Amino acid sequence: MPMKLLTNALAILAVSALPAVAAGPAPDARALISGDFIAKTREWLANPIVPLSVKAQNERIGNIGQAEIDALDKQWVQEREVDDKPLISATLSAPLSIYLLRIQARNLGLYTEIFVMDAKGLNVGQSSITGDYWQGDEAKYQKTFPTGADAVFIDDPEWDDERKIWISQLNLTLADEDGKTPIGVATVEVNLTELMRRSQPAS
Repeated sequence: MPMKLLTNALAILAVSALPAVAAGPAPDARALISGDFIAKTREWLANPIVPLSVKAQNERIGNIGQAEIDALDKQWVQEREVDDKPLISATLSAPLSIYLLRIQARNLGLYTEIFVMDAKGLNVGQSSITGDYWQGDEAKYQKTFPTGADAVFIDDPEWDDERKIWISQLNLTLADEDGKTPIGVATVEVNLTELMRRSQPAS
């Protein structure tokens, strides 16, 4: 299935698989996204395609300056509004993006978005088109990568009124083989509504 069709199918599945509900009180994202969930996330992030892709981009654009970063970010935002999308297309067709899309599809609505950044906070791979290309000025990067190789930051839950679900972003620093050297960051947007459903004991 072509990537665009698969992405659209995932979006439809995430909405249709869940009943329409009112927002209600916000769930405790940090309790739901616990140690076991984080450990399992790190397992599939340990696939060699993830660190290899991040390190390759770090080596390729490691000395990039802020002006160039801003220009790429601006290009990305502009490409979202037009048919010609060279930067977006190159990123979405990367092997890492295909892997992340498959992870999202395999988990049947549990993840609403997954993307991976390099050491500068620039996108390396993603399961869908993000709002921007550079994440280095956002908490998902600033509260992980500079903090260390084991850093984890779970953002506050948000109600997605379009899909009628609670979501929260799990952000993790990605480390080199030594486990001590940060190389990038992964953001996994979790469907908390679906996670709560799966956490309920079977009747």
